[in-house]
Amino acid sequence: MHLGAFMRPVSIHTAWWRYPGGYPDANFSLEHLASFAKTLERGCFDAFFMADHLAVLNMPMDALKRSATVTSFDPLTLLPALSMVTKHLGLIATASTTFEPPYLIARRFASLDHISGGRAGWNVVTTSNPEAALNFGMSDEMEHGERYRRAREFVDVVTGLWDSWADDAFIRDVESGNFFDPAKMHVLDHEGEFFSVRGPLNIARPVQGWPVVVQAGSSDAGRQLAAETAELIFTVAVTREAGQAFRSDIHARMERSGRNPAHMKILPAALVVVADSVEKARERRAHLDSLVNSDSAIAALSIALGHDASKLDPDGPLPEVPESNQSRSGRERAYALARRENLTVRQVAQRLGGFGGPSILGTPETIADEMEDWLTSGACDGFIVMFPYLPAGLEDFVYRVVPELQRRGILRRAYEGRTLRENLGLPRPANRFFS
Repeated sequence: MHLGAFMRPVSIHTAWWRYPGGYPDANFSLEHLASFAKTLERGCFDAFFMADHLAVLNMPMDALKRSATVTSFDPLTLLPALSMVTKHLGLIATASTTFEPPYLIARRFASLDHISGGRAGWNVVTTSNPEAALNFGMSDEMEHGERYRRAREFVDVVTGLWDSWADDAFIRDVESGNFFDPAKMHVLDHEGEFFSVRGPLNIARPVQGWPVVVQAGSSDAGRQLAAETAELIFTVAVTREAGQAFRSDIHARMERSGRNPAHMKILPAALVVVADSVEKARERRAHLDSLVNSDSAIAALSIALGHDASKLDPDGPLPEVPESNQSRSGRERAYALARRENLTVRQVAQRLGGFGGPSILGTPETIADEMEDWLTSGACDGFIVMFPYLPAGLEDFVYRVVPELQRRGILRRAYEGRTLRENLGLPRPANRFFS
């Protein structure tokens, strides 16, 4: 079983910072974040997975003022610092293909891979936030299909730049005075629909060959991008059967694209609440959800739908609203939640305002039972664990659930390798330009 920790850079739940015993300042406390990373490493987690956004969240001020994720560190500034206090933990950062140039993304992740000794991962996202578009000189967001075409070309450019140098290009021959072998440098000269990039990258090939490529889209376009380019998928699957279907679909797409499905790890998200009983875990989750303000709840539903939810009847069923350029997967999850539990608009909003995705609540034993069932039934290769509050939620998982998973022989007791790829069991990519 592989485990990633979803950090934003703290919890995904809107009310985490209000929970008793939490650290409300953790988003901007390197001391706290470093402590979290070290705890994850003690729990043999594969990676610290840091989400990101490129704008102050697009929601009304009454909701925005309550959000602990309104601002956070830049991932590629924070993760190198965390690499200095850890030795094995992978460091995955989100970076957008919509607004930033591929050359800079390639250089930053190659740098992180070298600084960390081969522990970097790039979560490829196609940003759909219209507020982010305004921050980058665009009057409107890019259309969904165009974003994904751009992303596909973007990944080709970045990986091509990572292959700019043969692994043995830097000979550093003191006697001859030659620092590198010109025959082992490749100029990319990419010309495509969206990008013109000469290259080569001005940094040696990453330790892992390429940092691990991660993708988190669940739409048809997102699945296809993942099948063609990714090595780890962070997904949302509400049921074991949905996880099995998603994994089968991705593997089939990979085979059609000429890729080996064994070279992919699929990790669904799960908000995990640990307690001495299932009932106590439910009480903790209910207390956490009760700390979500109604303004934040309606704003979260509006973002998921791409539509102003304040205009909907709060006590009626969730109606169909026109699609927008917002995330398709977020919209689908909102409707799936409403249908599955027969929730009103108000109830859906309250759940989404905290966290509307899948949860595992219970004792260390019942949580391990459910995780093991998903793993052994072929529904996943592990989980992206979301902690309801920190530090207690993180410590509960590492010090109570992890030992139970280890006792069952489904989670490592020590790291297998030196790099993120080695620990995930992924091959090091061959250089496309040098054999």
